[in-house]
Amino acid sequence: MFSKRSDGVKVKGLDPVTKAAPFFMPGRIGAQNFMKTQFRCEPIDEFLSRQRKLGNTYTYTHLMIASLVRLLYLRPKLNYFINNCVTYEHKDITICMVAKKKLTDEAEDVDLKFHFTGRESLQQIKEYVDKTIAENITEDSVYGTTKDADILGKLPAWLFRLVMRIIRWMDRHNCMPKSLIEASCFHCSVFLTNLKSIKLDAIQHHLYEFGNASLFVAMGKERMSPVVEKNKELKLGKVMNIGITMDERVADGFYFAKSLRLWKDIFENLDCLLAPMPEDGSKKLTIKKRKKSKAKKSKVKTVKAKKEKEKKQKKEKPDKKLILLEKQHLKEEKEKLKEEKERKREELREEKKILKFEKKNKKVAE
Repeated sequence: MFSKRSDGVKVKGLDPVTKAAPFFMPGRIGAQNFMKTQFRCEPIDEFLSRQRKLGNTYTYTHLMIASLVRLLYLRPKLNYFINNCVTYEHKDITICMVAKKKLTDEAEDVDLKFHFTGRESLQQIKEYVDKTIAENITEDSVYGTTKDADILGKLPAWLFRLVMRIIRWMDRHNCMPKSLIEASCFHCSVFLTNLKSIKLDAIQHHLYEFGNASLFVAMGKERMSPVVEKNKELKLGKVMNIGITMDERVADGFYFAKSLRLWKDIFENLDCLLAPMPEDGSKKLTIKKRKKSKAKKSKVKTVKAKKEKEKKQKKEKPDKKLILLEKQHLKEEKEKLKEEKERKREELREEKKILKFEKKNKKVAE
């Protein structure tokens, strides 16, 4: 009915296949793809420890939100959504997540919504997220989503169904009020769930048919697992599983694969999140890999030198077996020479005896 939305703008210039995909798969549930990937925790822990020494206390949640904000800013197709078979782009980067007021069964769940431009630094994101969480997890606080859900929950079932049909129709035809979209946790760029906080591994969550979230990301609890290093060596490493659910209609597989590689690069070089993105709209991310400290370098050099020295010594050292064989051979030769000398001495003695005997015989004959 209406071409304009309060939370998105219509995407123009799409290729025919991408434009036709929503008509073949009109529902979000029928177009979802599931994926599980692993992030190494060593670079994350090293970054958190280094920042803690500088007085900055970040958590895995801060890093996850900041990395997603940066990723969606650099890869805008991930911020697309489909509504009534038409492709739109969110006007900002919106991340929704659920927080419990207390870690008890009876405690209330609060659906939180964070809005970003995509250019924010990690520190700016941390301050905004912490402030929003602190304001809404107190016992007396009432978040907008909770308030609206409470009003609808008091309606009789038949009237609730009718109201939801009207809301769905309004959303489908782009005439849903801005206040309702803001209150809805289903209208966002990414829905994030931090299962690490409740000590669970990542799950692969479905997308919501209501709303316009095209990405669902689940963080799992970190654990020890066999990993293959870049030098193809198998080691035991600390990893965190990430469950990703995506709407395949917003981009092709190549785009998603390239985006995932970029996301992993960000997590391996988290220093790139410390500085905000340029105001001129530049979307090129400069990932500077940290140089090893001189102390570490010198240590590596000494270890290498020691190994080289040991190898050299091993090459220079003759084989023990050969040495023993040579010694035995020399001993045998000495014994042979000794025997030869004794034999010659015996022969000389015998000759002397014969000469002596002959001399005596001559004297007697005379």
